[in-house]
Amino acid sequence: MRGKALLAAFAAVVGAIGFAPRAAQAHGDIVTMRESFMPGTIVVRTGERRLYYVIGSGQAIRYPVGVGRAGMQWSGTSFIDGKYIRPAWMAPDSIRSDYRSGGRVIPGGSPANPMGVAAMTLSGGEYAIHGTNAPGSIGGFVSHGCIRMYNEDITDLYSRVSVGTRVVVTR
Repeated sequence: MRGKALLAAFAAVVGAIGFAPRAAQAHGDIVTMRESFMPGTIVVRTGERRLYYVIGSGQAIRYPVGVGRAGMQWSGTSFIDGKYIRPAWMAPDSIRSDYRSGGRVIPGGSPANPMGVAAMTLSGGEYAIHGTNAPGSIGGFVSHGCIRMYNEDITDLYSRVSVGTRVVVTR
């Protein structure tokens, strides 16, 4: 009987630890949100250069991000439509002229790959939430519309969301 009680207590502790919200490994903070979003929603505030992952009870995990530079910012609602670890990258047609490499594919894992360790593509366009191999760009208006995160942070967020996750981008 005592063994079963100890086993049940151990399982409860492990379950609580495994499912309790946790801060991101590197840069995320748990913060209070005044707006009401469903738990599991990603909210990007480009003016703040912050991404919020809503965890419920008016709380979110806040991450610093790099966002679109002047003329390349957007706002609206989208959904995660793909998740990729160490994705290969090629400049989309809309920005290919900005890259000397032209149509060259940069393999996943390459230090020259702007996607970093992981990417989550957004429906309805050529944008993604992704890591970066240029951590100095986080906190700036630096991209062609994508949302850049520290590699540690995209790894954390990637583990929390699934295809179909709602993404709301505001200015």
